[in-house]
Amino acid sequence: MAETPEPVVKKPSGGSIDRGKAQKKFSSITAWENSKKAALEAKLRKKEEELEKKKAEYAEKMKNKVAFLHKKAEEKRAAVEANRGEELLKAEEMAAKYRATGNTPKKLLGCF
Repeated sequence: MAETPEPVVKKPSGGSIDRGKAQKKFSSITAWENSKKAALEAKLRKKEEELEKKKAEYAEKMKNKVAFLHKKAEEKRAAVEANRGEELLKAEEMAAKYRATGNTPKKLLGCF
């Protein structure tokens, strides 16, 4: 009998090598994605910090404006109070003068 050779099933050579290449590509893509994400997140944090700084500066400006307005209002109140005091003193002097002379002011008699 003639011996028939058994067909030899060829195993695909380099199968594990192909998987290794694909794995390397996947890992390099993942690394690229992670580095881009990290860069964008750092940029976002930087912008947020800049906005917080601007917000704090603006709040400080507004506080200064409020303090300035309060100071101006106090000055105006003091001026009004001083003016009122002067008018009161002037009225008291006029009253004392009219009492001393016994005359009545002509302006008050204008309504009769």
